[in-house]
Amino acid sequence: MSSEVQQPTGEQTQERGARGGRGFGKRGGRGGRGPRGGRGREEVEWVPKTNLGRLVSLGYVDNLELIYYHSIPIKEAEIIDKLLKLNNKTLKEECVKIKSVQKQTKAGQRTRFKAVVAVGDENGHVGLGSKTAKEVQNAMKGAVTAAKLGLIPVRRGYWGNKIGDPHTLPVKVTGKCGSVRLRFIPAPRGTGVVGAPATKKMMQFAGVADVFTQSRGNTDTMENFVRAAYDALYKTYRYLTPDLWNIGQIEQNLFIKHSDKLGKDKSA
Repeated sequence: MSSEVQQPTGEQTQERGARGGRGFGKRGGRGGRGPRGGRGREEVEWVPKTNLGRLVSLGYVDNLELIYYHSIPIKEAEIIDKLLKLNNKTLKEECVKIKSVQKQTKAGQRTRFKAVVAVGDENGHVGLGSKTAKEVQNAMKGAVTAAKLGLIPVRRGYWGNKIGDPHTLPVKVTGKCGSVRLRFIPAPRGTGVVGAPATKKMMQFAGVADVFTQSRGNTDTMENFVRAAYDALYKTYRYLTPDLWNIGQIEQNLFIKHSDKLGKDKSA
């Protein structure tokens, strides 16, 4: 019986090397490293998936107020980006809180990170969102998207005479989340935001310069605290004051008005 070991052919060597197996030949390569994050990344063209997104991309909707007027839910974050860009506005972001959350499983504890992010254009629009993920970066990215989808209009008004631009809230409002109760009271021009740093940041994003605040409950829980502020700002448009009584002629719904354009876009 021969003791010679049969040497593999060139094709077998090449095949095993490409596979990275334990046989003869060179080990398979690990593959080239991808491009570093943030450098040379091409922007993917936005393809809208909703009727509202199609109207925005076609140019029939050019401002956020038109969407809020018809109470249309925004389900694509790219809608916010495109409309703000059309109106030469930028959306500022601020990470309010990052904390670790744990879940008990059979294999032990599973730890993930939760991020709470606030966004605003400092001109009557503010949003708040949260996201939980295994990595902080993914949690932050998801929270920013959630905050854009939750962007709301903030009604501003005057304290006293209507001179200059609106600088405070028009009415007293109270926001709630958990045990936190946060009340906003209109203030004279020049007062500033009398409140905690988190409240000042939310007011800055909303474009409110002067306001008094009063809080109750466990305000150390930062997420509940900023959500109470968000809830209070949301309620500013829920009070029907006399200046909103005469709204004039009611506009036709956007989807009915541009139904022919939407039908052509879907068929294409």
